[in-house]
Amino acid sequence: MIVITGAAGFIGSVVASALNKSGLKNLVLVDDFSRADKNLNFEHITYESKIHRDDFISFLNKNPTKVEFIFHLGARTDTTETNVELFNQLNLDYTKAIWTACAEFEIPLVYASSAATYGLGELGYNDEHDLCEKLQPLNPYGDSKNDFDIWALKQEKKPPFWYGLKFFNVYGPNEFHKSRMASVIFHSHKQILATGGMKLFRSHRIDFKDGEQMRDFIYVKDVADVCLFLMQNRPQNGIYNLGTGTARTFYDLAANTFMAMGLTPNISFMDTPADLRDKYQYFTEANMDKLRQAGYTKPFHTLEAGITDYVQQYLMEENYY
Repeated sequence: MIVITGAAGFIGSVVASALNKSGLKNLVLVDDFSRADKNLNFEHITYESKIHRDDFISFLNKNPTKVEFIFHLGARTDTTETNVELFNQLNLDYTKAIWTACAEFEIPLVYASSAATYGLGELGYNDEHDLCEKLQPLNPYGDSKNDFDIWALKQEKKPPFWYGLKFFNVYGPNEFHKSRMASVIFHSHKQILATGGMKLFRSHRIDFKDGEQMRDFIYVKDVADVCLFLMQNRPQNGIYNLGTGTARTFYDLAANTFMAMGLTPNISFMDTPADLRDKYQYFTEANMDKLRQAGYTKPFHTLEAGITDYVQQYLMEENYY
């Protein structure tokens, strides 16, 4: 069996669908399954069983020989949440329990880290292991992800194959339920339909013009492809960046959303909320050398291609992946 935690969520449900599309149906879906809107993400997926996240560690301890691979993609991902104990419970301790079981039972593991670990990018965006202890995330979510990366690297007993993926700005189908944490593309489409225009955050730094804040936006289908590559090829263990390696502006993102909808861009600006300004990343760009050197050669979607596919095939049609 192949386990996907967070299977009712955004990335988890897309990875589960990609596994189906590759011919794998022996899936175990793990989540809390309490939200009807999230459950729509996996209603079309073929799977063997569905397990509540609170019961998963017990299931794993009782059925270690039945599990051949784990994608641990479930997490609390709200970057505005301030309850550190919640992150300790759902992100740090839960992931430690999964890691410990995978190490004991020799089960390969892919787990979700985050580009939020890089903070303001003072030390760059290189996925070298010795950088982890020097990073300064901007919020408890980023702390929880970096704390686990540091913990994992210090463990003597490790899964036979393990990969921590530092997701950059992921966008794409099945993020309908994410509310404020959904991608700017999702919110752009929604706002354009409602108002005919799109408001972006104004820059509060003199070195960036309004709308020219830059992020590394990666299409969720590319994320799924990398996950399957790691499962099938099993390169060198470690922490890997997962972006495109090319930063693009929020203006480019919004303009391409308009164009994918067949509309002329109508973009204006508003002040960044005061509570976000000192925690706002103005630039992120993944160094992708490690993944490429590990043998992943498939090109990533350009921002234009990814947005066109997402808007026209999913948002405009209200489709799930």
